[in-house]
Amino acid sequence: MSDTMRSVAGASNRQQGDHPSGDNRFDLVDKHLKRGRYAQDQLIETLHVAQDVFGFLSEDILVYVARALKLPPSMVYGVATFYELFTFDPPGDHSCTVCTGTACFVKGADEIVASVSNTYNVPAGKTAEDNSLTLKTARCLGSCSLAPVVVFDGDVLSHQTSESTVSLVGAALGGDA
Repeated sequence: MSDTMRSVAGASNRQQGDHPSGDNRFDLVDKHLKRGRYAQDQLIETLHVAQDVFGFLSEDILVYVARALKLPPSMVYGVATFYELFTFDPPGDHSCTVCTGTACFVKGADEIVASVSNTYNVPAGKTAEDNSLTLKTARCLGSCSLAPVVVFDGDVLSHQTSESTVSLVGAALGGDA
């Protein structure tokens, strides 16, 4: 038996949930898949769970989900790239999302994005080279009465200014701007 055949045979003998990488986080994705009975219509929810668990969707994760749901990898990739909420790059140590919806934009969201971007040398939609900060924008966070809104490390912050956001980011990064 060739090495390739042994590898394939070994893979088919593996129990559901075992992943070749040994990464236990796949067990959490497997629990979701099992709960959803491996239904193909659970693709978007499964991708959300995988992104919550891993922080982003790598090619390995997309292939894993495709195989588990018995879907073509091209379909899984197509769905994942269609929705803006899915990300394919590892996030930074801290995350700053600025709402750029109409109410937030009118009240200065674009200035907040520019200030954070310039101060910490990270373009919107990217992660800083030192992996310290990911700066994102969102079309609307649904908190228009709190405009402008910033979500920093999961905390929703209302009535932000360029100064308050730069200061907050600076404090989290361990220094002032």
